[in-house]
Amino acid sequence: MIVAGCQSTEPAAKISAAFDAGEAAYIHKQGETRIDGHAFLKTPNGTAKHAVGEPVRLIPATAYARERFEKLYGGKKFLPAAQYRQAEATDPAYVEAQRTVKTDSNGRFSFDHVAPGTYYLSTQIVWKPEGTFATQGGAVWESVTVTGKEDKPIKAIVNGL
Repeated sequence: MIVAGCQSTEPAAKISAAFDAGEAAYIHKQGETRIDGHAFLKTPNGTAKHAVGEPVRLIPATAYARERFEKLYGGKKFLPAAQYRQAEATDPAYVEAQRTVKTDSNGRFSFDHVAPGTYYLSTQIVWKPEGTFATQGGAVWESVTVTGKEDKPIKAIVNGL
């Protein structure tokens, strides 16, 4: 995920784990669970900024993904736009082992037929305050575990907390 207009002076993150498509194979299975989510950030004055029309990625929590999230986010669930850094190289199979939907005008999204497993949900919530050139907000993620025993949708809040 790239936050447009932001340049970090941080060097690209080197991911040492190899992506294992077998470890991520559950992403391609059809499950019975739905994940209903809401992606937003609260500004310092308490206003909610929603991820409007942004892609949300459902990513299997493989060893490769865990290392990638740790190195890119530094152990946090929110990364300000000005601090975003890239990975040195992204394994194309990692990208293929994801599902993507777009948020609506209120930052809401759903993934249907999700198979059991642990996943990361990631998106960006960015905006430019009127009269400025600097992008505000940043990238956020949350983890969710699907057991396959859910009798109602899993509610997921993606807000960097």
